[in-house]
Amino acid sequence: MKIPNFGGFGRTRQSAIYTDGVSGRSPKVPTDFPSLEKAARKAMSPRGWAYVAGGAGAGDTMDANREAFRRWRIVPRMLNDVSDRTLSTTLFGRELPAPFLFAPVGASELAHPSGDIGVAKAAADLGLPYIFSNQGCSPMEETAAVMGDSPRWFQLYWSTDDELVDSLLRRAEAIGADAVVVTVDTTMLGWRPEDLNIGSLPFSRAQGIAQYTSDGRFREMVRERIGAAGSVDGDNDANSSNVRPTISALKTLFSIAKRYPGPFLKNLTAPEPRAGVETFLNTYSRPSLNWEDLATIKSKTSLPVLVKGILHPDDAAKALEIGLDGIIVSNHGGRQVDNTISALDALTTIVPVVDGEVPVIFDSGIRSGSDAFIALALGADAVTVGRPHLYGLAIDGWEGARDAVANIVAELDLTVGLSGYSSVSDVGPDALNRS
Repeated sequence: MKIPNFGGFGRTRQSAIYTDGVSGRSPKVPTDFPSLEKAARKAMSPRGWAYVAGGAGAGDTMDANREAFRRWRIVPRMLNDVSDRTLSTTLFGRELPAPFLFAPVGASELAHPSGDIGVAKAAADLGLPYIFSNQGCSPMEETAAVMGDSPRWFQLYWSTDDELVDSLLRRAEAIGADAVVVTVDTTMLGWRPEDLNIGSLPFSRAQGIAQYTSDGRFREMVRERIGAAGSVDGDNDANSSNVRPTISALKTLFSIAKRYPGPFLKNLTAPEPRAGVETFLNTYSRPSLNWEDLATIKSKTSLPVLVKGILHPDDAAKALEIGLDGIIVSNHGGRQVDNTISALDALTTIVPVVDGEVPVIFDSGIRSGSDAFIALALGADAVTVGRPHLYGLAIDGWEGARDAVANIVAELDLTVGLSGYSSVSDVGPDALNRS
């Protein structure tokens, strides 16, 4: 299904769906977000749904993301020749068929067993970049292998161990990543009631830590932890012997043994898997992360570096000051701090500050092609799609993830044309009216 140019894709996709309808076949993946979300909830486990769909606190930030889009209205212009359209754009020297990226979502196997591999296949089939999650369920090398020459980026969570950060960056370069995305709004996990109410943290079950367990520096850290525990009488961190042998604890042990590198039966009794989980939990986030730390990253990698999680124009200015190569405006899909500014409102204050110096990518709340149109009109160079592709993955594996994003791309193509534009690069603020 790989499309070299998405111009005209909307009509092509419509036609294919309607043709199937003649034979009584409806799409497996619903074409509107409410139906997509409803179908995904049926397909996912309670743990999976809580993690993917849940947000911080009462969910006010998630609501704010959606409400912000409703404050803008598209103003179509008539009688322009839009028969020949293009959605193509260029980011960091690579031409993309459409201004979309698959957002990084951790522990994706909670949506479908194929996890990151499935998402990578979906992105590659569309020729769109996939930002590999630092909390992936497969090592970045394995995920990259299914993408061929298709574009991929790497998301970095800056851990408490700088050597581990350096190792992850070297690996990102080795897999041919086009860019690194440093996510800075998750130096601690937000208050997420959907997960908290069922006591579910996927990482404690070794879900979403494959980038770590496949890393040489991380394995060295695990060995150091085991050695330190063995030298201190009564230290149970590494062997978790203080956990009561309940059914739930046994399920967690099996989950860890299954996902940690090595034979399953050996992992059930070996100290490394459980010590690995403990090492991850103690090192993956860094509350002390600051601008001085971030300023060093340009000396650590030759790749373009973007900062993700920016909502204030002064922070955008600081990112430019230290020489970063791009900004991703994001409130983490409403998953970190409740009742914050919407990402779209933040975009309107950040674009003037950046003033075209570096790419600005919009994240948090894209649910349709018209959403993407609005974000692009307000100055975003591209947008990311997060929950929709995970919902599609849950419904129909990698093809579902592909179709969920393809539907959004198709709607953008039609929205661009029906609004009087032949190129997405021509869409600007004059295409909108604030309501």
